[in-house]
Amino acid sequence: MGHWLLAFVSAYGAVFLLELPDKTTALTLVLSSRFHSRPVLAGAAVAFALQSVIAVALGSAITLLPERIVAGTIAVLFGLGAFLLLRESLAADTDEADGAGVSGRDAVPFARAVMISFGTLFLTEWGDASQVTAIGVAARYATPVAVGIGTFLALMSVTMLALLVGRKLRAKVPAHLIQRGAAVVFVIFALLAAWKAIV
Repeated sequence: MGHWLLAFVSAYGAVFLLELPDKTTALTLVLSSRFHSRPVLAGAAVAFALQSVIAVALGSAITLLPERIVAGTIAVLFGLGAFLLLRESLAADTDEADGAGVSGRDAVPFARAVMISFGTLFLTEWGDASQVTAIGVAARYATPVAVGIGTFLALMSVTMLALLVGRKLRAKVPAHLIQRGAAVVFVIFALLAAWKAIV
């Protein structure tokens, strides 16, 4: 049970911190300015459930390999995650959320708003640092259910915060500091895994 809880907390904590200042939050803000919150939340739930299953499946498949290859793969994944975080933190933050008005929100059918929200959020998560993190955590702890649930709940938590708090969330969170701090942690994890693969 302790191992399961550790995997859950690791997945939830890492993905939550990564997603808080991420483009997914900004996209959720844009979607919520154009559609009601319920279809955005429904589309996000389906998108993130699928992304969590895919990440856990990839991470679980990695654990079937020999131990040294697994450690080397984890090192590469965390190294890639660190690179993605540093790249995003150093990039100029020019993509401010578009302040579109709420006119026309009632004109969009619920199902259409769900599909648009699902499609945009699902595609946004491909190759994202949080997806790489979920794969790495799943490979490390070999408890796919815990990692899947933790990843999904973290993504949904950030989405609900973005819907509830709105634009003020991005203004109060120092995105570059969180990203750089997480990148340092990723580098440490990558070095530890690399050492395990070599020794």
